[in-house]
Amino acid sequence: MRFMLTLTSVRQESIKKTMNQKFELNNLIRNNIKAMKPYSSARDEFKEFSSDLVFLDANENPFDNGVNRYPDPQQLLLKQKLSELKNISTDNILLGNGSDEVLDLIFRAFCEPKEDEIIIMPPTYGMYEVLANLNDILIRSIWLNEDFQFNVNRVVGYTSKKTKLIFICSPNNPTGNTINIKNIERLLKKTNTIVVIDEAYIDFSNQESWLSRLEEFPNLIVTQTLSKAFGMAGIRLGVCYASADIISVLNKIKPPYNINELTQQRALEGLINQYQTTRQINLLISERILLANELAEINWIEKVYPSDANFLLVKVDDANKRYQELIAKGIVVRNRTNQPLCENCLRFTIGTQIENKRLIDKLKNI
Repeated sequence: MRFMLTLTSVRQESIKKTMNQKFELNNLIRNNIKAMKPYSSARDEFKEFSSDLVFLDANENPFDNGVNRYPDPQQLLLKQKLSELKNISTDNILLGNGSDEVLDLIFRAFCEPKEDEIIIMPPTYGMYEVLANLNDILIRSIWLNEDFQFNVNRVVGYTSKKTKLIFICSPNNPTGNTINIKNIERLLKKTNTIVVIDEAYIDFSNQESWLSRLEEFPNLIVTQTLSKAFGMAGIRLGVCYASADIISVLNKIKPPYNINELTQQRALEGLINQYQTTRQINLLISERILLANELAEINWIEKVYPSDANFLLVKVDDANKRYQELIAKGIVVRNRTNQPLCENCLRFTIGTQIENKRLIDKLKNI
């Protein structure tokens, strides 16, 4: 069963605003999470490593093959590198098996099944809704405006004592635009609900990350990923940045070895090679501009929306028809026509120069 409430189905008189109360994290944590004791793994209990030590504590296979030992459950080396790059303490970092695990942990820490609520702002990333349904959490769906921005007063007005999380994707997926900074700032100040800002595409934007303001807002969580700009979607590594108190809660419930050894090694290599990452980001931004100009010249494309991400949302005359025509020509794009405010829209990921040229050639022949 899908748990979705639209604004028109909510009785206004049942909503209680909490903007005048002080933010208290302890009031948002589920009671069973507060009471539970976290699992303590062998590598949590013994953290000092030396080549002359004999490890007989974790029932591991003793024959060295590079991955016979359990990985560091706290991913210390990886967090230290992220701390250096992002100028943020390791106490403010949690790593997950992709951003989806990070988001799921946030749900499980703060949302009581069948009781609590979240707010999402479609069109947006679909996993917020999926995870809410998985965790049996009510969804209040407040559509963005026609310019893909949200109205602060509307969101605050539909926030109740049961609203535990508000999700904002910025730059937004599938629209590509950055959400207005002043609106987010006002929302953070006006509500005591946790605001999760999903910055999966922040590296392609000129806007500053909200990481720089974590200390200012105790109700702020920022999520990022190595899947997009860093080109490591295959290793599944998501990052959560928040106050030390929030990170402590999430560490309490995360699986003990959620980031495997190979992922930790490959991620560390990728983070060290910043020149390659920066070069690829610049190329993709350049290609995004060129592709947007080319798409605007196609006669059946009605609008190319501005983008701060590594994709373009494009309004066409008939999305279903054009999607199938592109498939027939060997081009796979994403059909977003069934999303709110995205009727007859296709989403084009920015590819390599060769891939983008092939796309344009095929489009011109349709």
